[in-house]
Amino acid sequence: MLADGALSMGIPLDRHQLEQFALFQALLLEWNQKMNLTAIVDVQAIQVRHFLDSLSCAMATGDLTGQRLIDVGTGAGFPGLPLKILYPAVNLTLVESTAKKCRFMEAVLVELKFEDVTVINERAEDIGRQNAHREKYDWAIARAVSSMSVLAEYLLPLVRLGGHILAQKGADIEVEVKAANHAFIALGGDLPQAVPVNLPGIEQPRFLVVAEKVAQTPAAYPRHAGVPKKNPLQ
Repeated sequence: MLADGALSMGIPLDRHQLEQFALFQALLLEWNQKMNLTAIVDVQAIQVRHFLDSLSCAMATGDLTGQRLIDVGTGAGFPGLPLKILYPAVNLTLVESTAKKCRFMEAVLVELKFEDVTVINERAEDIGRQNAHREKYDWAIARAVSSMSVLAEYLLPLVRLGGHILAQKGADIEVEVKAANHAFIALGGDLPQAVPVNLPGIEQPRFLVVAEKVAQTPAAYPRHAGVPKKNPLQ
């Protein structure tokens, strides 16, 4: 299913990549017995809702080889780690505020022998205010961790001028995206575009919401931890 599903999106996977996904899947199931990493434990559902869903980002990003990618609120490593399997030469940073999930991702990095991957156990707002990360990335991505206005404040401070942000969203996002237009402009982004994605066996389409960074993000953003979610930009 994984190989066929990826190919249907124009993303062929070779044998080595499929072996890496199999090991990743085994680790996810093993660790999930000890800690709550994911509510999705059916093998077929993992391949569709975690792996293929993550790989669909490539339909918007294109080849990430040699680029700097930061995945914010990555959880157990989605979509960042599947994209690393797809593009081994991407320089990947994974940001997750839950320590146990960071420990899992570090174990995956060892088992899959990944290089150029950094796991950071911090909040998105704090990372966006640090010189080591602010406006340093080609792509900043997140998978449905909050509303578009909040995601814009998490992600846009992290990308360079001419870089892009990508948010994975479910159906019925037209109103949400339109409501976030002001936030995107205030944070230095262009108006976002929503690209539909169809996953095997899932009727409702998913969307990749993409925006380019066209101006520097004002120094006041992101606001301190918890503020963007409590009081989203309007």
